[in-house]
Amino acid sequence: MNIILLGPPGAGKGTQASRLEAERGMVQLSTGDMLRAARKADTPLGHQVAAVMDSGALVSDEIVSALIDEKLGTLSAEQGTIFDGYPRTAAQAESLDVILARHGRKLDVVVELEVNEDALVERIVGRYTCAKCGAGYHDHFKQPLVAGVCDVCGSTEFKRRPDDNEETVRTRMAEYRAKTLPILPLYEARGIVAKVDGMADIDEVSAQIASVLDR
Repeated sequence: MNIILLGPPGAGKGTQASRLEAERGMVQLSTGDMLRAARKADTPLGHQVAAVMDSGALVSDEIVSALIDEKLGTLSAEQGTIFDGYPRTAAQAESLDVILARHGRKLDVVVELEVNEDALVERIVGRYTCAKCGAGYHDHFKQPLVAGVCDVCGSTEFKRRPDDNEETVRTRMAEYRAKTLPILPLYEARGIVAKVDGMADIDEVSAQIASVLDR
């Protein structure tokens, strides 16, 4: 199967994609990861990506599409794919159809993780990790058993991502609503959109996605 996980930043797409990789042998195609990997690669496309990123400009649709095209060429026909962070625009959605067809594939399902924006902001802004081992915590939902001490490794140092603040999160959500949500009707017209409750706990979201894929 070839699926898209759609949802705003922080909705849990990466977590669910990782589970699908582990449980079903699918391959996550995260444009962010692919761009970072390409930048380090000593290839013509990698050099092009590095030049654009170093200039501070946005990587073009053509480059992102080329990365996906290149990656799909390395996969066997039996390997399913999960698109995470792509497509973000109608133009990218059209490109994806062309690329998939070139590799003898088609899009099977678009899974939309529906969220409550205010609750999602609280979820993202409150999260932090152990600076030593990376164990995850939250101001409200998961504090260390002993205040200020990591449950896993005993470290007393913690860190937060600099972009996990309300202003940045709401800006990214507004961009998602403006640019990415408008592609949903394209897929709804094909009857391939399935909605799941992205605010449920991780296991429940996984179960909902599994029921969609096993229909």
